[in-house]
Amino acid sequence: MLLWLAQYFQQDFSFLRVFNYITFRAVFATITAITLGLGFGPAVIRKLTAMKVGQAVRTYGPQTHLQKHGTPTMGGVLILISIGISTLLWCDLSNRLIWPVFVVTLGFGAVGWVDDYRKVVYKDPEGMRSGEKYFWMSLIGITSALYLAFSVSAATPWQVWELFFAWVQSGFSMDLPPKADLIVPFFKTISYPLGVWGFIALTYCVIVGASNAVNFTDGLDGLAIMPTVMVGGALGLFAYLTGSVTYSKYLFIPHIPGAGELLVFCGAMAGAGLAFLWYNAHPAQMFMGDVGALALGGALGTIAVIVRQEIVLFIMGGIFVAETLSVIIQVGWFKYTKKRYGQGRRVFLMAPLHHHFEQKGWKETKVVVRFWIVTMMLVLVGLSTLKLR
Repeated sequence: MLLWLAQYFQQDFSFLRVFNYITFRAVFATITAITLGLGFGPAVIRKLTAMKVGQAVRTYGPQTHLQKHGTPTMGGVLILISIGISTLLWCDLSNRLIWPVFVVTLGFGAVGWVDDYRKVVYKDPEGMRSGEKYFWMSLIGITSALYLAFSVSAATPWQVWELFFAWVQSGFSMDLPPKADLIVPFFKTISYPLGVWGFIALTYCVIVGASNAVNFTDGLDGLAIMPTVMVGGALGLFAYLTGSVTYSKYLFIPHIPGAGELLVFCGAMAGAGLAFLWYNAHPAQMFMGDVGALALGGALGTIAVIVRQEIVLFIMGGIFVAETLSVIIQVGWFKYTKKRYGQGRRVFLMAPLHHHFEQKGWKETKVVVRFWIVTMMLVLVGLSTLKLR
């Protein structure tokens, strides 16, 4: 929005040309999101408290968490407000790649809102049933995957839909360009063609998987939000380099025209996350809930698909991956041993993984900070793939 106004008046005020620089708008999107988050934070906490949307703590969870009962949840609304306003103010809204990220973020946030609302209003710790939740997440994920499959070759949103209809008319036999292949990091020339159907399947798994992975991680004060900020910031750098003809050619990464604009969105997401951390640091004044965790995870997955760095997201988001795998392993092994031996057995003391370390005697803050440190190391490994090829 501000970019349009600046371009309209830059003939009379030459200093407004600075708005044409993505880096300038990314910095101010970050500042705007932080300012909005810090400014609206107290009001959001008061509103959530007045609505009595306190966190319902599972009785079978760690006993140290019982003191968190009643802490306002659904604080992810603050994150979405900050991201939404900053994105609308500072992004180029004509960019074809901003909208799928924006829609996935708000769409998954809406699913999380319903889930959280049922938890706090109906006092049901389980919230929305898994089948219903995955239906709506799958609908958003598949729709986004269809759009993104053709956005790689398009220059405008209209061309995306033209390519989609051409694919349908061709009997679903159209191929995608090489830059839509699955890229293997640390190698210059190794990539795997996916085809349209493969691209859609991979994109769906990355978006929905990343969303649920962040949600699994969101179990301790500040645990999920800081890794999200770090990974989102790194993906913003990938987006900026991918959108540049010069840098992408030099670094042997695919050039996706318009991808650089996602740096502005990533800046807004990082700023909103840091502002939320101000109120989510131990002891937390509010929790983000599913409304924030599902939205942020979906945003990370969508951006990773656009910049063709799905495997790098897997590396940088290693904490998210470990948390998810711990749940899968725990549930799978419990069911298997119960069926075979008549009594379920556990691999971890408690899942997700952060609860396992709590049960081993680690204090909550120690778990959180050490997971942050691991994430920082993994993000650096992910960034190293830009040059180590």
